[in-house]
Amino acid sequence: MSTRGERARRVGWWVILGVASLLTVMCGCLLFAAIRNDSAISAQLGTATATVDSVAFDRTIIHFETPDGIVHSPANGVLYPDGLAAGQLVRIEYDASDPELARVAGRSAALTLLPLGSFVFFTWVVAGPALWWIRRQGKRASVASAA
Repeated sequence: MSTRGERARRVGWWVILGVASLLTVMCGCLLFAAIRNDSAISAQLGTATATVDSVAFDRTIIHFETPDGIVHSPANGVLYPDGLAAGQLVRIEYDASDPELARVAGRSAALTLLPLGSFVFFTWVVAGPALWWIRRQGKRASVASAA
């Protein structure tokens, strides 16, 4: 029969492991989504010059005209917008079959490797010692109860 402390340590260990694993899987999914978006853009590549309408922390809104004369403004913004400012003209690449999917020209999913890799690294830098400490406390408690 386990004590309340042992049960709390076991639950805490599984929670930390679960959260760290979930964050790692989410980062992997984000990387594969970026690669898929780049692949879709490259498959039916269209290029244009876009005007940056607004820059916010969650998206950068642009508008551009396709060769058929239609002006597009992707609702989710442009991919890889680092360093853009409102009013700026920028070359973009977009999926000709879906102009809502656009990225800044010359940028790719490789730009997501550093932030996602850093996030996963620091997640495990925090989770690893926490998991080790919980295991160590469990072993100390079992040795103390045996003595």
